[in-house]
Amino acid sequence: MAASLFKWFTIICLMAVSPVERALYPLGMAAHPLYITVTEISHNAKDKILEVSCKAFTNDLETVLEKMTKTKVDLSSPTDKKAGDKLIEAYVEKHLLLKCDGKPVSLHFVGSEKEADGTWSYFQVNDIPAVRRIDVVNNLLYDGFEQEINIMHVTVGGDRKSYRLDYPASDASFQF
Repeated sequence: MAASLFKWFTIICLMAVSPVERALYPLGMAAHPLYITVTEISHNAKDKILEVSCKAFTNDLETVLEKMTKTKVDLSSPTDKKAGDKLIEAYVEKHLLLKCDGKPVSLHFVGSEKEADGTWSYFQVNDIPAVRRIDVVNNLLYDGFEQEINIMHVTVGGDRKSYRLDYPASDASFQF
């Protein structure tokens, strides 16, 4: 669902780009009017883990990582994949904080992958046998874009809930 939602937003973004911008920038490199991340959190009761995936426009993610490191970041470069993953891991762990049933939990980085003009990053939280409430602090890309929108989808026991955070709002709670 998040992938189809993200593709829909991408199409809107490309349609909103003026013909002049399309002529000046190669496809995928044009400035886009929407700044969006999509975060999926799913409880896997069988394995007792929370599966967390985040998707952001690659160029926006590179912008905030460059601000953080004060160096050029290219997440499309296969030779720099390991370094890029370390940057993504550190950034997301700082800007996406979770509590399960009132207790802070730690995200464990699983990996990342580039898809079209977006980058997915994957995390998990171990040893979560059951969940009644998930509290989220999500300020991904807020340090780069005041127009940022963070969309979250949380699924527990087959029950899916969604929430939208517009900059500067960063807190959401999900009850199950």
